[in-house]
Amino acid sequence: MLLSITWNIDPEIFSIGIVHVRYYGVLFALAFVCDYLIFSRFFRREKLPLPLLDALTMWAVIFTIVGLRLGHCLFYEPAHYLSHPWDMLKIWEGGLASHGAAIALPLGLWLFCRKHKMSYLWLLDRIVIVVALTGFFIRIGNLMNSEIYGIQTSLPWGFIFEHRHELAPKHPTQIYEALAYLLIFLLLLHIYVKKDSLRRRGGFLFGAFLTLVFTFRFLVEFIKERQVDFEEGMPLDMGQLLSIPFVLLGVFMLIYSLRREPDSKPFVLKLSDFQPNAGAKAQRKGKSKATK
Repeated sequence: MLLSITWNIDPEIFSIGIVHVRYYGVLFALAFVCDYLIFSRFFRREKLPLPLLDALTMWAVIFTIVGLRLGHCLFYEPAHYLSHPWDMLKIWEGGLASHGAAIALPLGLWLFCRKHKMSYLWLLDRIVIVVALTGFFIRIGNLMNSEIYGIQTSLPWGFIFEHRHELAPKHPTQIYEALAYLLIFLLLLHIYVKKDSLRRRGGFLFGAFLTLVFTFRFLVEFIKERQVDFEEGMPLDMGQLLSIPFVLLGVFMLIYSLRREPDSKPFVLKLSDFQPNAGAKAQRKGKSKATK
């Protein structure tokens, strides 16, 4: 008998009435909490007001969740969801795709930057650091759900996903991806903290994130089971086809950033919008000077 690990974790932690608490949901929420705490350190380091971060967090959460859901519905099961559009709202039934978030989140951030007069590349370079960490938590959540695993393997760390009625050990691709995203997070964080010349090149961190994450995503798909029926017989699955443009964009951004001067700045022009007392203080200061 092949060496393997039997995996039969109940995805649900506990339930109270109609409320069902699952590992995936807890890990997803924990990811956003960690992201907020890390990003608040970025803001303090670069002397930006935390109320601006609160507004950014709201935008990022909304566009990430919407993108994850629409990505699955439109890329993987368009026929079903276009004919049953209300089913798109049934997130509890599962079905999230990172490629959808990779499109929706940058769009949301672009709108945010236009509204608050921020540098788009500056924000993208910092948001991808915590997005990599979020990917780690999501893939651990996939492991707890016994989903998105790989093909059969004879390696000693193969997982038998009994909850999915599997009898043979499969590649635990959730763990492979989780570890890859964690390493990418640590690498990007190291560059941000220690490599000042690279951190200040607008687009470098964003390009590195896209190149590393989606190259790994492209490669790991070769040992994943097909997610939907229409992928059978395709030389590349939907995840790989969607990854290619992101890898190319990442390479382009790396070249673009390295050819620029290292002068990336947040360019926040309306800090008074997030510091309600700032305007009043300025007025009082002006009056006091006038009385003198």
